[in-house]
Amino acid sequence: MAMIPYFFYGNGGLWFILIVVALAGGLVSYRMKSKFKAFSQIPLSAGLTGKEVAEKMLRDNGIHDVKVISAEGFLTDHYNPVNKTVNLSPEVYTGSSVASTAVAAHECGHALQHAQSYGLLMLRSRMVPAVQFSSNIVTWILLAGILTLRIFPQLLMAGIILFGLTTLFSLITLPVEFDASARALSWMQRTRLTNLPELAEAKDALWWAAMTYVVAAISSLVTLVYYIMIFLGGRNRN
Repeated sequence: MAMIPYFFYGNGGLWFILIVVALAGGLVSYRMKSKFKAFSQIPLSAGLTGKEVAEKMLRDNGIHDVKVISAEGFLTDHYNPVNKTVNLSPEVYTGSSVASTAVAAHECGHALQHAQSYGLLMLRSRMVPAVQFSSNIVTWILLAGILTLRIFPQLLMAGIILFGLTTLFSLITLPVEFDASARALSWMQRTRLTNLPELAEAKDALWWAAMTYVVAAISSLVTLVYYIMIFLGGRNRN
């Protein structure tokens, strides 16, 4: 999250909210990781690895042009629509636990969205280059914009527009992630890949993962409001 030290401008209420959201983000992230660690110790009754779960879900949904590959890192799992690959972290790729099943199925949920041209996923994919560009420069533009607000307010406005783009991206991500999880859980239930306790545990794990996106979106939105307040305050002083 792009942050400017409080001494540049004063709005105690918004600053307090930013601190609360940051703390909530840390707690949600910790809870999510602890959930996945716990569920990684629970073996899947079907005995399939994350790779096998992903391949089965793709086959069951008539998708044959997506590869399932291993990606380095912890919880680095993602679907790449550019080269049509489901990238699973080593623990998920080779694991045969409730956690690995939930993650693998969730990422395949994104593959299903792509195959069906799910509108919000397609919009988010088109936004990626612009958001990546914005993320590289927005902090410096915002900082420079605040320092020069009295003489060049247009610079801060440009920073706000760029930051607004990343905020919009975060908000669009929410329904995309929830929909992918819903597709994953529906498939697991429909195929009876998991029994009822396993399905409940998978749902719990995916819910906490989704909450990290919720907190990130709220944090980005509150921060955007913070910068807008700075801009409006500076304009009113002129």
